[in-house]
Amino acid sequence: MRAWIIFKMCSAPKLHDQRVRDIQRQVREWKKEGGKTYMCTGRPGWLTVSLRVGKYKKTHKNIMINMMDILEVDFKRQVVRVEPLANMGQVTALLNSIGWTLPVLPELDDLTVGGLVMGTGIESSSHIYGLFQHICVAYELVLADGSLVRCTEEENSDLFHAVPWSCGTLGFLVAAEIKIVPAKLWVKLHYEPVRGLENICQRFTEASQNKENNFVEGIQYTLDTAVIMTGAMMDYAEPDKINRIGLYFKPWFFKHVKSYLEGDRTGVEYIPLRQYYHRHTRSIFWELQDIIPFGNNPAFRWLFGWMVPPKISLLKLTQGETIRQLYEQHHVIQDMLIPMKHLQAAITRFHQDINVYPLWLCPFLLPAGRGMVHPKGQEAELYVDIGAYGEPRDRHFEAKASTRQLEKFVRDVHGFQMLYADVYMEREEFWEMFDGQLYHRLREELGCKEAFPEVYHKICKSARH
Repeated sequence: MRAWIIFKMCSAPKLHDQRVRDIQRQVREWKKEGGKTYMCTGRPGWLTVSLRVGKYKKTHKNIMINMMDILEVDFKRQVVRVEPLANMGQVTALLNSIGWTLPVLPELDDLTVGGLVMGTGIESSSHIYGLFQHICVAYELVLADGSLVRCTEEENSDLFHAVPWSCGTLGFLVAAEIKIVPAKLWVKLHYEPVRGLENICQRFTEASQNKENNFVEGIQYTLDTAVIMTGAMMDYAEPDKINRIGLYFKPWFFKHVKSYLEGDRTGVEYIPLRQYYHRHTRSIFWELQDIIPFGNNPAFRWLFGWMVPPKISLLKLTQGETIRQLYEQHHVIQDMLIPMKHLQAAITRFHQDINVYPLWLCPFLLPAGRGMVHPKGQEAELYVDIGAYGEPRDRHFEAKASTRQLEKFVRDVHGFQMLYADVYMEREEFWEMFDGQLYHRLREELGCKEAFPEVYHKICKSARH
C-alpha cells in the first residue's frame, strides 16, 4: 500500500527533466557549501533489497532522487528508457502487456533499475545475454560537478564501462536505456532431477552451453541432488500442462521443484511468462521458510497466501538489534560468481565452508571488457552464480571466518562476489578480486574522490549494520 501511494504521488514522467535539474541543483549547492562530506542518494537504507543498512546515510549529504517512472518505449531501436527507481515489477507489467520483455529480468519485484545498474543483476536467460549491465545501452548521470552526461559504447565509453558495480560512487544515475526483445505468452519449462555432484555439474554445463534454451536454472538441494530446469518461450500451451505458479495459493516454487526430485521424475509445464519471471518472489527464494516456517502449508496458503511475501524493506525497518545480530552470525546470504569450469570445486567449497541448502545455480556469459568485472582472458567466458541463502548447517560456522574462506576461494579462481551481501575482504583483497584500473582513473578525472566514497568503503562490512 505504501509503495502504491508513493508511486501515485511521485510518478510523473513528464517532469523528468525538471527532476534532473533539481538533482543538479542539490549537487551544486553541496559544492557551494564547501563539499564537507561525501554525497549519497537520499533513499532510506531500509528500502533497499539488501538485508543490511548502510551507516553512511547518516553522515553523508543525502541527495533526494524521486525518479521511478518508465519514460519511453522505443520500438524502432528496441530499447526502454527508465528512471533509476523503476522496479522489475513495474517493468514486466508494462512490457509484457505490449508484447515485449527485458532479455535479462532479475527475479524479485522490488529490485530497481538503479540497483541493478550500479550493482548487478542476473536471470536464467543470462547464459545468452550476460548480466543486467550487458543489456544496457546508455546511462545518464549527474556527475560530482553537477553536470549531466550521457554515456554509451561510443560516447563517453570509459564511463559507460565503469558505472556497473560502482555502487553510485561515480555519479547519480538519472536514466538508463535498456534493450528489449519480443515476448511470448508462455514458458515451456522442463524439470530434470539429477543425482551425483559430477553428473549435476556436467548436465548443468551442457544445458548452459545450449543456446536453444531460453532459460537455464538449477536448484541444488544437497551435495549430490539437484533439479535442473530448462525453458523456452512459447506462443501456445498444452492446456493440461499449464501451471499458474504465481497464484497466491500455489506451493512455493522451490518446493514444487523439489517434488520432481522426491518423485524421481522428469516433467514439463507451461507457465505464464510474467509468473515465471517472478517465480521466486512469493517465497523470497527460500528465505521465507525461516521467517514463516508453516508458510507453505496448504491451509496457510489458501487463507493467508495473498499476504506474502512481506516486503524486505518492512523486515529491515522492524528488525531489532538482537534479531539483526542473530541473522548476522547464524544466517548466510551470498551470491558468488564462479567460472563454470570450477563449478564442482565451488559447490564442494560451499558445502565445506557454510553447508547451506538449497543452492541456486544460474549460468551467465561474461563478455571481455575493461570495467570492474570481466574474465581473466580476452574472450567471453561462461560463469555461474551460486546463491546461498539460509541457515548454515555446519556446526563450526563462524560468519566472518567462514565467509573469508569462501571469498579467498572465489578470488583464487578469478570469481566475483555480489556486493549487496556481507563483504569481509580487506581493501587490498577486494581490489585483487575486482579490476579497479579504469574505475580509479575516472574517479580522479571526474572529481569523485572528494564527492563520493570509494566503492569498497561503501560496501565493506564495517560500513553496514
